[in-house]
Amino acid sequence: MELKDKIYIVTGGSSGLGKAMALALIENGAKVIITGRDADKLKRVGEEINATTFHADVASDSDIEALFEFVKTEFGSLDGLINNAGIGDWAAIDEMDRAKMKHVFEINVFGASMMASHAAKMFKKQNYGDIVNIASTASQKGFKMGSIYAASKFALRGLSQCWQAELRPHNVRVIQINPSEVPTAFSAEDRQERPLEDNKLRPKEIADVLIATLKMDRRGFIPEVSVFATNPF
Repeated sequence: MELKDKIYIVTGGSSGLGKAMALALIENGAKVIITGRDADKLKRVGEEINATTFHADVASDSDIEALFEFVKTEFGSLDGLINNAGIGDWAAIDEMDRAKMKHVFEINVFGASMMASHAAKMFKKQNYGDIVNIASTASQKGFKMGSIYAASKFALRGLSQCWQAELRPHNVRVIQINPSEVPTAFSAEDRQERPLEDNKLRPKEIADVLIATLKMDRRGFIPEVSVFATNPF
């Protein structure tokens, strides 16, 4: 499938995986709307990669509604949603609290769900569209101190499978991509990008997988794909 002139939303598109995926889509001729919570950074990155920007927090229903109204007004249609916005928090079982869990689930689970819900309404009317959930290999296997983050990604994996069952009859593909560790600004308090490491993935590898899955002819789709570093130690 050609991506030229297709329209995509990439949440969390101003850094890390989101920025790399948005840039890859643009380099393939797509029109991309990136969202983020840091308005200044969003504007700067939008100008850098030639993306349309919309300041929005996926934890806010009013922001999400405004975003989709903007897309309908400015573009008239939508070809795909890349649910990339996400945060992490780690705690031992005896140090967990409700507030930490709610904070992570608000973005990783509830935010992704509300974004997908709005996109699905458009896609069902069009009888086509793509939802790509950027999850994690933590959606497949838990790890020490990972209760909060892994639980949110396990939840997202369950959502992906439910949406696949619901939306396939409407020619809508739901794809989940599971990156293993990628050095980015993810979970960094100062939100600064971490330096790349020779033995770990780059955002580019995840962007490459995104483009490959989207370019497949619409008669087929890849429900889930995981990406690991070849030699991470």
